Amino acid sequence: MNLSLQQRLSTSPLVIRTRKFSHKFVDHRLLKHAFKSPAVTAVTFGLVFFFVCADNFASNFSFSYPSNDDSGGPLSRVVHEISRSNVPDNGGGSILRSLPAEGIYSGRGGATEETILEDPKSLIPPFNATRIERLAWFREKIPDIEIFNPNPLTEQFHSRVLQFLNNNCSIQFFMIWNSPARSFKNRDFLAIDSLFSSNPRGCLLIISRTMDTRRGYSILKPIIDRGFKVLAVTPDLRFLMKNTPTESWFEQLRSGRRDPGGYIVQNLANLIRFAMLYKYGGVYLDTDFIVLKDFSGLRNVVGSQTQEVDTKNWLNGAAIAFDVGHPLVKAFLEEFANTYNGNKWGNNGPHLMTRVIQRTEITPECNYTVLQPEAFYPVDWVKIKRLFRRTAYTKSLVL
Repeated sequence: MNLSLQQRLSTSPLVIRTRKFSHKFVDHRLLKHAFKSPAVTAVTFGLVFFFVCADNFASNFSFSYPSNDDSGGPLSRVVHEISRSNVPDNGGGSILRSLPAEGIYSGRGGATEETILEDPKSLIPPFNATRIERLAWFREKIPDIEIFNPNPLTEQFHSRVLQFLNNNCSIQFFMIWNSPARSFKNRDFLAIDSLFSSNPRGCLLIISRTMDTRRGYSILKPIIDRGFKVLAVTPDLRFLMKNTPTESWFEQLRSGRRDPGGYIVQNLANLIRFAMLYKYGGVYLDTDFIVLKDFSGLRNVVGSQTQEVDTKNWLNGAAIAFDVGHPLVKAFLEEFANTYNGNKWGNNGPHLMTRVIQRTEITPECNYTVLQPEAFYPVDWVKIKRLFRRTAYTKSLVL
């Protein structure tokens, strides 16, 4: 018997709730709108377990699983109907041969995947630098910031994305990985495991220079070998910003005429997620989410992470879903270019989204829903310690 999306969501186990939440959305008009969509209403009862301490867990679907395991484990229960005709083998298929041995920086001085240019910390400006000092420092860095410069992989970015997404995807996901590939650990692999466990016919694009390497491919290969569709791709930022409200802003940045501020990597990650959703549409997720539900019925939503005393809400871009070319995402890009402050944490991400949504009315042309915190953030990042605190009851069990 086929169940509707609403039935599947409402009859599934709920995620852990760590505190009581108000039943209000950002405001009454959003609440009223949200309840007009039964599917989205059901989604709010626990789409995702946001597990910030998942390093303590090991994935049920470990790297050691054989690629053709039919033992009935969590992944093997998924029907593998996806063709493997395009999956490279251990001998080095076309995709594998096209990837650099270590990193994409080998064209400049023989640097490898382990070089400082791959480490986001290398883009942290000197502490307490003035605006003039920071600009001077940044201008010296620009020639070596590979994400600003074209290479054979960036030139293939758009064609690779289109070819990958044109693969019978039930839903398309995006993630961003700015750290070295060697930093991709159990927690991050667990997030991808859970995504495909809940969305086996989805496609996942990982926007990353460091994972778009032989090492990155070897990390993802156990998932690819099991028939799931995941691809790490080196972004072309000039293409992503072209014909968007941030095109001029980005050109000023890469030419050294714009102060990047103290949070360059984080702000570029904010910009990339907005641009990817604007140009391709889909669902963006951070790499520390444990996905519990099918996302195929989720469209044009953003989640509030907390409901504060002063602002009543605080939105977060760690989990957002929008159609291609959505007016609200365009408004995010416009706000990014017009109000950029690289020295204020959150100004160009969560606070930006909150500002835009607070002044944007829902219309037929700009339709969206703001979900309650329990939808995407049931485990509050501040209060999560309570889950690991030994109570008098547990102490008595130990004794």
